[in-house]
Formats: sequence, structure tokens, C-alpha cells
Amino acid sequence: MVCGGFTCLKNALCALNVVYMLVGLLLIGVAAWGKGFGIVSSIHIIGGVIAVGFFLLLIAIVGLIGAVNHHQVLLFFYMVILFFVFLFQFGVSCSCLAINREQQGKLLNSSWEMMGNTTKENVETQLNCCGLFNSTADRTHYESDFQHCTAPCKNTQCSTCGELMLQHAGEALRILGGVGLFFSFTEILGVWLAVRYRNQRDPRANPSAFL
Repeated sequence: MVCGGFTCLKNALCALNVVYMLVGLLLIGVAAWGKGFGIVSSIHIIGGVIAVGFFLLLIAIVGLIGAVNHHQVLLFFYMVILFFVFLFQFGVSCSCLAINREQQGKLLNSSWEMMGNTTKENVETQLNCCGLFNSTADRTHYESDFQHCTAPCKNTQCSTCGELMLQHAGEALRILGGVGLFFSFTEILGVWLAVRYRNQRDPRANPSAFL
């Protein structure tokens, strides 16, 4: 049977959703592992990664059930949700690839201001740095952060955390953008498969009925 047929579309959609399920379980597992071993201590980061994992897992289960049973309603909601996820992820991925160093600095500033003192101290300890940026505009915030800094380098000469982050931020954003673009195109592939499969006749059903 050609790949545009009922069975081929069904198998392709099932395989794609199995991959999504594995990725969702991997995200949940990595978040739990990072928390358990103390690699990531921020409950907000852990909660965000687990939430994304559960969301992806839920979408995959809906798509898998819809594909196995050729369920019209589930397939409709699956392709609509997946299409909106594609739009969001495509936009975020393009933003990651387009952001420049100045914008990265502003993003780091806004993220740093939203962090609690405990999270800041954990970042400073892990990166062995103090404060975000030691500039004229950020001098007051830097001095406040330096007083609470617990990094080993505090008694010698510390680099600022912002400088260390910016050294790797460009590469990290390019990787995130590339991975995000790759997965966004698999999502639009899932939408296309769901649309094609939903409009196929089920050979097990009454030949005169069109689902």
C-alpha cells in the first residue's frame, strides 16, 4: 500500500506520537533526576520542565488513541492543539536564533530580577561568580548581590555571573533554536498526517460509510 493509504498514515501517526511520549517521559525523568541529585534546585525550573513533559505526554496519548481508533473528535482536537503548539514553538525558536548580545543582556537582567535570593545564591555558587553585571547602571543591585554572595571566589576576585552567562548564551540559544525548529517541523508533520488520516476511509468499516 502506498504511503498515502489508511494503514501507512495510521502507522506513521502512531510512531510519531510514541516518539512524543518518549520525549515527554524523558523531560519528566531528567527534571526529577536533576532535582534528586541537586543539580537544579529551583522549584520553578523543575516545575516548568515537568509541566512541559506532562503536556507533551498528554497530547501524545490523545493522538495515539485517536490514531488507533480512527476517532474523529480526538484527531480534530489533536491537530488543532498541535498546530497552536507549532506556531508558539516556531516563534520562540526564531526569536532564540535572532536575539543579539544586547538583547541577551536585557533578558538576563529581567530574569535575574525575578529570581529569589536563594536561586541567585545557588547560581553564584555553581558558576563561582558574584552578581550579574558590575556596571554603573546596575551598581546598586550588584553591591546588594555581592553582600549575599556565597561563591568560593568572593574573597579573591570574582567574575560577574552575567559575563559568564553571556559567554555561552549565544551558543545555547542557537542550539535551543535549532532543536526547537526541528521539533516544530515534526509538529506540522503531525498536523498534516492527522488531517490526511482523518479524511481516510476505514477499510474495516462499512465500505459505503465515509468517516
